[in-house]
Amino acid sequence: MATTVPVRKKVKITELNDYRPVALTSVIMKCFERLVKDHITYTLLAKVDPLQFAYRPKKSTDDAITITLHTALSHLDKRNTYVRMLFIDYSSAFNTIVPSKLIIKLEGLGLNPALCNWVLDFLTGRPQVVKVGNNISTSLTLNTGSPQGCVLSPLMYSLFTHDCVAMHASNSIITFAEDTTVVGLITNNDETAYREEVRVLGVWCQENNLSLNVNKTKEMIVDFRKQQREHPLIHIEGIAVEKVERFKFLSVHITDKLKLSTHTDSVVKKAQQRLFNLRRLRKFGLSPKTLTNFYRCTIESILSDCITAWYGNCTALNRKALQRMVRSAQRITGDKLPALHDTYSTRCHRKAKKIIKDINHLSHWLFTPLPSRRRGQYRCIKAGTERLKNSFYLKAIRLLNSNH
Repeated sequence: MATTVPVRKKVKITELNDYRPVALTSVIMKCFERLVKDHITYTLLAKVDPLQFAYRPKKSTDDAITITLHTALSHLDKRNTYVRMLFIDYSSAFNTIVPSKLIIKLEGLGLNPALCNWVLDFLTGRPQVVKVGNNISTSLTLNTGSPQGCVLSPLMYSLFTHDCVAMHASNSIITFAEDTTVVGLITNNDETAYREEVRVLGVWCQENNLSLNVNKTKEMIVDFRKQQREHPLIHIEGIAVEKVERFKFLSVHITDKLKLSTHTDSVVKKAQQRLFNLRRLRKFGLSPKTLTNFYRCTIESILSDCITAWYGNCTALNRKALQRMVRSAQRITGDKLPALHDTYSTRCHRKAKKIIKDINHLSHWLFTPLPSRRRGQYRCIKAGTERLKNSFYLKAIRLLNSNH
C-alpha cells in the first residue's frame, strides 16, 4: 500500500508538472526492499552496462561526468572533428516500466526465478491513494511502473534499461538512472552513425514503453574548428530537438565551448548564500569547531562537488572567485581551511589510486605502468590542447608520477 504525496520541484509553482509524485510506504517494507536491492545488485552487478553509473559501488556522477568529458576532449584533440551530445528526457520514466518485460530481462540476466516472481508480485496489484493536505483520494490498483520514492525503483529502472547501449563504436550512451546522454564523435562531418544511433534509440523506447519528452530533450554541439559549418538539427518523432549553448549535465554546468564559468558562477552563488548563515551562527556565539563543521557540511561540500571533473579546466579568474569563498569562511570560523586547489589535487590523487586498484573500472586501462625500472610511474597520455591536458586523467597521472 502506497500513499502518494506531491513534492515541489521548483520554488514557484506554475503547473502540475512542477510537482513530483513521491510514494510513501511502510518502514518495514522499505527495510525489506533494501535487502532485496542489495542482493540483486550483488548478483547482477557484473552484467549491467558499464556506462550505467547509478547504484553501483564506487561509481558516482563524478565518474559519469569525467568519462563523458574525457571521451569528448580526446576526440576533439584530433583534426576535423566535433562532438554532438544529446541529453534525453523521459516522461515519467519510473511509471512506464512494464513488469512483464522487466521480468523477462531479469531472467535473461540470470536472476533467480523465485526472486523474479517476487519482483513481479511487488510491482503488480499495488493499491495506491493520493494525499494532498488532509484530503485523501479513493484507492486505485496499479499494474505498471514502479513507485517513485520506492527504494527498489531506481534499480528496477536501471535493470529495465540495461540493454540500451550504443550500436556504433563512435557513439556512447552514458546513463545515470534515468539521465541519459548520447555522445556522438563526428569525424569529417560524417554524422551517419550518430543519426542512426538516435533513430535506433527512438525505436528501442517505443518497444520498451518509454516515452521520450522531445520538448525537454536538448542537444549541444561542441565544435572548435575555425571553419565551422551549419549543423542540421536532430529530429525525434518528427519534432526538431532544440540546440542549446549550455546545459546542466548531472551536477555540472557545461557549455558548447566546454568552459566552466557558468558552473563556477553557480557554485559561488550557492556558497555565498550559505556564508550568510555561517555569519549568523557566529553572532550566536557558536564555537569555532562547530562553525568549521558547518562550513565543511554546507559550503565546502558545494565548492568541491565533482571537483575532479571540472576544476582542472577553470580559468584563473574562476579559481580566484572560488578561493575567495574559502578565505571568507576562514575569516568567519577563525580556523585554517584547506585551499580549494589542494582539495582538488588530493581528491585527484585519491581517485586515481582507487581506479588503479579496481581492475573492473571503466578507466583502469588509462593508467598504464611504465617498465619495471621505473616502477610506480605511469605512461602519460598525449595531448595537443590545454583543455585535454588539464582534464582529470592527465592531471591524475602527472600527480601520481610527481608524488612517486
